[in-house]
Amino acid sequence: MKFINQVEPYITEKEIEAINEYLKSGGWLTEFRKTKEFEERIAEYIGVKHAIVVTSGMVGLYLSVLAHGIGRDDKVLVPNYTMIATINAITWAGAEPVLVDIDPENLCLDLSKIRNVSKCKAMMYVPINGRFGNMDEIVNYCESNNLILIEDSCQAMGSEFNGRKIGSFGSAGVFSFTPHKIITTGQGGAVVTNDYNIANKVRKLKDFHRTAPATDWHDGLGFNFKFTDLQAVIGIEQIKTIDFRVKRKKEIYQRYQANLSGIHELTMPDTDYENMVPWFVDAFLESESIRDGLSAYLSERNIGSRPTYPPINRQSIYEKNDVNYPVSGDFARRGLWLPSSIGLSLDVIDYVCNIIVEYMNGG
Repeated sequence: MKFINQVEPYITEKEIEAINEYLKSGGWLTEFRKTKEFEERIAEYIGVKHAIVVTSGMVGLYLSVLAHGIGRDDKVLVPNYTMIATINAITWAGAEPVLVDIDPENLCLDLSKIRNVSKCKAMMYVPINGRFGNMDEIVNYCESNNLILIEDSCQAMGSEFNGRKIGSFGSAGVFSFTPHKIITTGQGGAVVTNDYNIANKVRKLKDFHRTAPATDWHDGLGFNFKFTDLQAVIGIEQIKTIDFRVKRKKEIYQRYQANLSGIHELTMPDTDYENMVPWFVDAFLESESIRDGLSAYLSERNIGSRPTYPPINRQSIYEKNDVNYPVSGDFARRGLWLPSSIGLSLDVIDYVCNIIVEYMNGG
């Protein structure tokens, strides 16, 4: 059997045709009209006034931090269970990340675990794998404690709370378009916001801090984090089918959950399929040894899987005392991502589940 990747991009003939048409049109590849159209489509889908595309989700987080004036001597609350880009963006800006343990119900930052909030300037909230807590409570907490709220929504495209898209609750939200995301442009990301000043600052930061487009006068330190029209052409075609992609992600997760519900050594987090879009299929085993054994068993049968993120405090550059983060430490050592590609057929999902059941029954 062909190897079943843990995840792969979902590319259709529409993207191929659109790229061919663009290349034949004489486009210059770099960001221009197609990039602007892609930004407009993102803003419309999320329900915000502004979207600015950049080279990656991490760059989007970094520029969002800078645009809010967060830097040296500032502290930013961040969950201990997330992709390392979240925390690296804070560190890159010169600020200090303050790790917070997660809520076992949704695996997101747990407000009750925050300490010394008065010393913090911002919170970077991560709707991990499309899940989130009560966003009204998150917003109210930040407002009550004078915290800037930035959403790292890189894994939450399409999720919504009370009819409002995740990514639109903070002063800024950030999305990612890497190959394994719901829509992909290979690499890339987007900052979304309703604040004109934040949007303008991000636009200037990504383009050398020019005083105006196509000029060589600069009124601040800026960078080259521009997008390309070539990427935007693919992104436009993919966001046209975002409803299908969101629906398919939910169907895939539900199929796994139905097939694996009888295995007591394996649990899958509760998911509100009406509002949450699971980006990956995440399963949590009873122990680390069972997780690793299952992963090896799947690999021997040409099925890809991947351990979920290690806790940030176990990364060598961010090592902290484990005692403070028991929930994230526990989930991280037991988590496994199963094949999650949009293009997976139900037959393939059923096959993967049968192999998992086979392993759990003794192999």
